[in-house]
Amino acid sequence: MAQLKPGDVAPSFELLDQDGQPVKLADYQGRKVLLYFYPKADTPGCTTQSCSVRDARPDLTKAGAAALGISPDTPDKQKQFDEKYDLGFPLLADVGHTVAEAYGVWGEKVSMGKTTVGIIRSSFLIDEKGKVAQAWYKVSPDETVPKAQEALARLS
Repeated sequence: MAQLKPGDVAPSFELLDQDGQPVKLADYQGRKVLLYFYPKADTPGCTTQSCSVRDARPDLTKAGAAALGISPDTPDKQKQFDEKYDLGFPLLADVGHTVAEAYGVWGEKVSMGKTTVGIIRSSFLIDEKGKVAQAWYKVSPDETVPKAQEALARLS
């Protein structure tokens, strides 16, 4: 699994959001993007992570950054997750995990002593030109926002 690093071009994508609408990374050209990958909608860690992004959106917006979440869940599952927690930003369905693979976040992981294959929780700050400004692999749910905020402060 190749990991992205600062300066790399962020892999482009087009995925359906929780409303079944196509969303492309190119739609955000000229803006910074906090892109985070989470294993499964409406699980404890993913809820913590997504709600922290929701709560930080005013600060992210002030810093010129949009938020996008990606998981292998279907648009319907993403919609239920969005409505339950009033997240209010695009949650993208990477059902075939091709985008996760392109970002190097699909692979083996160990949880409670069991090895599985799936999303390795990670986040990326993508700059206005579509390049990776920062990459955090194996990020904890409660570190996604603080790490992004630190990086955004350095970029401004």
